[in-house]
Amino acid sequence: MDRSEKERALKLVEEVQKTRTSELPDEIRELRLLLPYQARWHEDKSPVRIAEKSRRIGFSWGCLAAESVAEAALSKEAGGMDQFYMGYNQRMAAEYIGDCAFFAEIAGAAVNAIDVEKETVVIEDERRDIITYRITFASGFKIEALSSNPHNWRGRQGHARIDEAAFHKDLTELIKGALAFLMWGGRVDIVSTHNSEENHFNQLIRDIQAGNLNWSRHRVTFDDALRQGFYRRVCLISGNEWSEEGEEQYRAEVYATYPNREDAEEELSVMPKRGSGAYFSRILVENCMEPDIPVLLFSRESEFFLNPDRELITRGWIEEYLKPVIDAMPPDQRTALGQDFGRSGDLSDIWPLQEVRKDLWRTPFLLEMRNIPFDMQQLVLFYIIDNVPLFHHIKLDARGNGQSHAEAAIQRYGEVLVECVMTSASWYGLHMTAWHQAYEDQSIVAPESEDIIADHRLVVLKDGRPFIPPDARAKGSDGGQRHADSAVAGAMAWAAAREEAYEGTTEIHSRPPPGGGIRRILRGF
Repeated sequence: MDRSEKERALKLVEEVQKTRTSELPDEIRELRLLLPYQARWHEDKSPVRIAEKSRRIGFSWGCLAAESVAEAALSKEAGGMDQFYMGYNQRMAAEYIGDCAFFAEIAGAAVNAIDVEKETVVIEDERRDIITYRITFASGFKIEALSSNPHNWRGRQGHARIDEAAFHKDLTELIKGALAFLMWGGRVDIVSTHNSEENHFNQLIRDIQAGNLNWSRHRVTFDDALRQGFYRRVCLISGNEWSEEGEEQYRAEVYATYPNREDAEEELSVMPKRGSGAYFSRILVENCMEPDIPVLLFSRESEFFLNPDRELITRGWIEEYLKPVIDAMPPDQRTALGQDFGRSGDLSDIWPLQEVRKDLWRTPFLLEMRNIPFDMQQLVLFYIIDNVPLFHHIKLDARGNGQSHAEAAIQRYGEVLVECVMTSASWYGLHMTAWHQAYEDQSIVAPESEDIIADHRLVVLKDGRPFIPPDARAKGSDGGQRHADSAVAGAMAWAAAREEAYEGTTEIHSRPPPGGGIRRILRGF
């Protein structure tokens, strides 16, 4: 929940507390702070609990955060204990502590301090900064949100909570370390949406079903949450009026946001994907996304290639949309580029990356073209190469229609700066794997876009290698079909970024510092 939602929820709770239930309107009389599936979690006192759940139904908020406050505020004699939380990134940790502070205020719990602590630890001879969020209570107990590393369990005792477990890098070791809490009366929670059948989280669910583990299991689908009042809560928080028709429309809209049925079933219906599943999980890609990175779409009607004014129109689009975002790029950071070529059926994506530091490359913008003829795509590409700061290298899709386009770039800029890539199973095995690793290491910053997520979710594993099925398609936000276009362009750009720097003589593009740029998503012309 963001700050405004929390303030609105707190005001609503205060109204409920101050007014006798019999005097409340019907829609508020039925309100409880926790929904039934959240309340059942609080009632379950099992030493180890596991929950497979739909996304965004308030489980972390109403189950993990609310219960953390309830236990940390108690005395030791009453069952109080320290609370330790692990999400898969820093943003989750901050949100969890914010939710705990929200519940502490509602409960009137005596809080001594809310702290953020930064420490440097050495892991495998590498120094890393670890940020810990902490709330200390008058009871003497604390709530801590820790970074996702098994060593963080060492020397701690209390209630361990692993959130979105299926998306942690080393879930097996995380659970092994957490289970030691049980030896001294502690507890362990393992909560997640699914991330394919092969994931260790799903294997744990299977072991429970088979009777091999005596852990307590909870399962909440999106439909379960709706039946138990989730949409009513959404309406109360948003100020909208609840209706059965509105709830049905809300459900349909949520399911429609997913590009294919399997994604919706996995993330909302709690049904893990069969087979190899998507190579890139939604959360892996989301974790590297940043809002306000421009996504440019240059799209024209199919007959545009016959338009005698197409060059004038294209240059006008470049001047109005492309030039401002290039002018806004930092002039002292080298730029690598990748392109997945498409002419009519699929998009043509150009993905630039700029080196912020040795281990971090940021996307200044993403360019997508639909129904743009060959000559105008060449005009756009050459403009980008000629004007981005400190151009380093570009890799271009040279299969099919892209071959002529890629050859023209080599003829203009030379083989040192340009590579024509004939993608193959071995190429994907090497470079798509490296692109996946860049997401895991958070070495890139990508635009916040459902289209990008959909593209990456089309990449699957086949015989142990990443693979894009020829018939794999997703519907894009512009209404057209996509074929993992941005995923391929990104992999191309990452491969270009890792090319050795050219030691010879070449022109380096340098410009004065930019005076400003576009910070919005741009669609159409």
